Amino acid sequence: MIPNVLSIAGSDPSGGAGIQADIKAISANGAYAMAVLTALTAQNTQGVSDIHIVPPAFVRSQIEAIFADIRVDAIKIGMIATAEGAAAIAQSLAGQAGIPVVLDPVMIAKGGATLLQPDAVAALRDRLLPLATVLTPNLPEAAHLLGVEAATTRDDMVKQGVALCALGPQAVLIKGGHLSGASSPDCLVTAQDVVWFDAPRTRTANTHGTGCTLSSALAAQLARGLGPADATLAAKTYVSTAVAHAGDLSVGTGHGPTHHFATLYAK
Repeated sequence: MIPNVLSIAGSDPSGGAGIQADIKAISANGAYAMAVLTALTAQNTQGVSDIHIVPPAFVRSQIEAIFADIRVDAIKIGMIATAEGAAAIAQSLAGQAGIPVVLDPVMIAKGGATLLQPDAVAALRDRLLPLATVLTPNLPEAAHLLGVEAATTRDDMVKQGVALCALGPQAVLIKGGHLSGASSPDCLVTAQDVVWFDAPRTRTANTHGTGCTLSSALAAQLARGLGPADATLAAKTYVSTAVAHAGDLSVGTGHGPTHHFATLYAK
């Protein structure tokens, strides 16, 4: 049976990040993708120029329409934009226990635009973190959620992962792409264990939407029945391939997208 994965996130009309990237990544990882929009953005590979927030009541209507008719095997939550949006999502998912939830705390776009209003950080932390099977922050996002400086070492990453686990998620995948070095280290932290995932760093500017892509691939792999560690390995391998082949695309003049279907396209 092909699993169904629901992404709750914002739109990126350039197709590299947001709900568009989620649909591609979920599909490429063997699941059927569904989408609930929380915000519309005007953006391209050079940055975000405008944001239109979807009313929280309509976000909730979209989610409830899905659950009224369709089996959902995993959920990915991306851009929530506002505190009211976080509350609407939390209320809609309150009765859906047992479904894996991957929470990507989208706060700042690749080009630097703020995608999460200041008062929404507390709502994200208080309302959505406890629902998460896996939380997937990068180093600045992890630090922002904890109110501390961004990690600069692997020991710091583990300590912040443990601190974030104490806020409710079953597991925290801290992404170390902001560290320097030849490899890109991520660590999966649970109450019982720490597992490291390293991959060679690809020198490229085409990394737009990597966080969206990783979290969506992870949700698809959880929906297929893998545990958090195996799902993370599969998702990270997928993203590494997508980034390595990003140069095959010709999209924009800024931070280009990854190649979500690199293994499918003819060489």
